[in-house]
Amino acid sequence: MKPVSREARRWLVVFALGYLALLVDGADVMMYGLTLTRIKNEFGLSNVEAGALGSLTLVGMAVGGIFGGWASDALGRVRVVVWALALFSLGAGLLGFTHSFLQFAVVRFISSLGIGCMVLVTTLVAEYVPTARRSLILGMLQTGVSAGYIVVIALSNWILPVYGWRMMFYIATVPVLLAFVIYRFVPEPPGWRASKIARQRGPRRWRDNRYYLIFSDRRARTMFVLWSLASVFALSGFYGLNNWLPTYLEKELHVRFGSMASYMIGTYVVAFVGKIVAGWLGDVWSRRAVYVLGCTGAALFLPVIVLFHTRENIVWLMLFFGFLYGFPLGAMGAFMSESFATHVRGTAVGGSYNIGRFCSGAAPVVIGYIATQSSFGVGFLFVGAVFFMSGICTLFIPDRLYDASAKEPVPVNVLPERDLTDTAKPANALDAR
Repeated sequence: MKPVSREARRWLVVFALGYLALLVDGADVMMYGLTLTRIKNEFGLSNVEAGALGSLTLVGMAVGGIFGGWASDALGRVRVVVWALALFSLGAGLLGFTHSFLQFAVVRFISSLGIGCMVLVTTLVAEYVPTARRSLILGMLQTGVSAGYIVVIALSNWILPVYGWRMMFYIATVPVLLAFVIYRFVPEPPGWRASKIARQRGPRRWRDNRYYLIFSDRRARTMFVLWSLASVFALSGFYGLNNWLPTYLEKELHVRFGSMASYMIGTYVVAFVGKIVAGWLGDVWSRRAVYVLGCTGAALFLPVIVLFHTRENIVWLMLFFGFLYGFPLGAMGAFMSESFATHVRGTAVGGSYNIGRFCSGAAPVVIGYIATQSSFGVGFLFVGAVFFMSGICTLFIPDRLYDASAKEPVPVNVLPERDLTDTAKPANALDAR
């Protein structure tokens, strides 16, 4: 049996710890949705106020993610992920001690600054894993978010009826231990280290600012704008759905809490499978095609759930939707990471993704308002529309522009990065900087 190389062992360790980090990320997002009804009742909140808490969370995630993306290029991917994980884990625990809308909102905003940086886990892993299987591996990595959903749903079915919503948030402090493990065992990616050395050797000028580098280059600027738009629409769909789906099932479909937990676990288990299939298809076919297919499929199937559900078919509708829901998430990691060069990747991914988060902060409030005026079902038709628009935006983004695991230095002012779309083409202005 051929021994596992040192390089393979290293990326496997990075993958495993990154998977746990995304599990915690997914658990935190789902925890809020599952506890929302009880928080509303205890604090006496309206649908719009409850939606505002979700929106405030997304704004905090956007601010943290944009700053964290810049910091990951300047200070290191691992360092930012460690501090972010510690911040939102401890912040989640503090939510259990809040007793008013204002207290909850302030603590949630501060802790969500850390959640926003977790998109950089995908960037970190992408810079370690082999190119040939990157989409599959990052698709598998994204199942960590679904696993987090499943873990929290299962725990909530046991904890919420007996111990209440505060206990869920107390337990959420445990992952702070994972931050110490990542700090101890995960080094910065070779490509980032090489880029740092080259930057230190080169002259420092105001034009070395990473946002200047992105927006002064036509291709990088185009990719940033397109991914910002795609993220606005996709994250409006994802967060709007996750924020209100438990309430929709419980209040409008009259599903008992125990049964609701089973339905949602089934949905996210199937999404788990969908992400792996999407990752595999992204390697053997096309990252872009898989992403567009997933967004379009989810957009078209949500109206089917809203308009044609019955007590007999809702389980099967939810399961099929879960599979479609997993596709864009499974393809997005590799697709987005390969759209930008190493020396601006953290800034570009963190910036464009979290601009999407910032703008999608309106989605929970919009859906809450629509539910007040009409129903959550009508709100989910809005979710379908924004999924479709995300797919349209990514039609203009090419596959595999850059090799995210390239080890050669790709610094400002020194060397071009390998362009996967045309190796004979001379590097553009951004790559040559």
